[in-house]
Amino acid sequence: MASKKGKANKAAVPLCQECEVPDPIFDDGKVIRLTTHDGSFGAAPLPLEWGAENHLERGPVLATVRHQQQRNAIGAHSGGYSIYKALAVAQGTLDPVYMPKLELTQPVVSFGPFKSWYGESKHKIVSMDPLGHIPVEAFKAYIAKGYDIRPTIAVTKAHIDLPECKEAIRVGRLQPDGDVLTGDGQSHITKVAIEPVWFLPGIAERFGVTETDLRQALFKETNMMYPELVTRPDLKVFLPPVGGMTIYIWGDPTKIPDESIELTVRVHDECNGSDVFGSDICTCRPYLTHAIEECIRTAQNGGTGVCIYYRKEGRALGEVTKYLVYNMRKRQEGGDQASEYFNCTQNVAGVTDSRFQAIMPDPLHWLGVTKIHKLVSMSNMKYDAIVGSGIEVVERVPIPPELVPKDAAVEITAKVFEGYNGGDVYKVDDSMMSKVMGRDYDYKKTDAELAAAKSRDELAASGSAAKKAKIK
Repeated sequence: MASKKGKANKAAVPLCQECEVPDPIFDDGKVIRLTTHDGSFGAAPLPLEWGAENHLERGPVLATVRHQQQRNAIGAHSGGYSIYKALAVAQGTLDPVYMPKLELTQPVVSFGPFKSWYGESKHKIVSMDPLGHIPVEAFKAYIAKGYDIRPTIAVTKAHIDLPECKEAIRVGRLQPDGDVLTGDGQSHITKVAIEPVWFLPGIAERFGVTETDLRQALFKETNMMYPELVTRPDLKVFLPPVGGMTIYIWGDPTKIPDESIELTVRVHDECNGSDVFGSDICTCRPYLTHAIEECIRTAQNGGTGVCIYYRKEGRALGEVTKYLVYNMRKRQEGGDQASEYFNCTQNVAGVTDSRFQAIMPDPLHWLGVTKIHKLVSMSNMKYDAIVGSGIEVVERVPIPPELVPKDAAVEITAKVFEGYNGGDVYKVDDSMMSKVMGRDYDYKKTDAELAAAKSRDELAASGSAAKKAKIK
């Protein structure tokens, strides 16, 4: 349990003075191995003890192509982008044995170590490498010997320029302070990019399956792309070919572990159509930008705001599947109905959601979070995962009704009915589920457009706290 000040949550991690670093073995690239086997000739993976309390006893994650015999991880760096790297190598524009120059790439802000990284708490983080941001520092003895060890986390600073923040200043929702938010609407942030690194025994435990079943499912469902999932049970780490996540932080990141200082958090899953292009069939962008405003206000009041952006497009079913579902929703008999919202996804994908929030809290534990004062999310699945991982949540913030786009009432109505927390803002019963409709694809039909707008207005008026909201 963290102290109220959070400082007890921070753990000292001494370097192991007696740990010997083996000499590197370099692969010449002349032999193509279809797979390797546990205990086979030539296999000498570097030791890796997930959760060990010092860096060298823990050991580095080694997943580069230069050390095939000593690799201690399945998969490759950069996730799906490793394919583009392969194209660059095939074309001759990238030397496959190029060593990155990492001397000036260290994090601009220090994170951890926290107790959630090590010891008895080691399974609080199983989908990312807690030391992924500091391999140059933590494993300098390995790098000095010539090992090609890559970061899986990068920490930098940036300015965020959002039109919604400019509008919030214009109408008075936000006040520039010149520090967190400038007069022209730019906010100053720290941001952290993270590549997934899965500790397979911990992932299996999180999902309530055996490690063997997990490995076999991953092997089969990737069309046997990674045979070592089956042939190398001694390799416990997997770099999956999936999207990572980015953490955006407003305010002082070092305050995050302190439970006495306000922390506002949104965990957001990617939605390219809304987040980038403003599609109005869902609430993704308006909810995200509302959360950013909440984060800015919290930082201006001396706290910290955190938005974690996960690459889980279309509930991790993918954008193609999502658009197929859109077509079914709009073309089904009776039109786009809230009562059929989840059924359409089930009919197309065979499942309504594959984000599986069990591993979602990991970056929160990496940041040292033990208490969230404001969680800007209505999702019951995200809330349950966060609280179930040992993090306290004080308040949940629904999306304001005036921010729900016309065609997004179907989404919010269906989600609240299925368990999303609408607080006093949204109240959904069977009658509303049957009434709320979205527009169809014939945009010239003004009656369909009016029906979608009317549904949004009825949803907005459903909660006692929403009756004063002005729907534009």
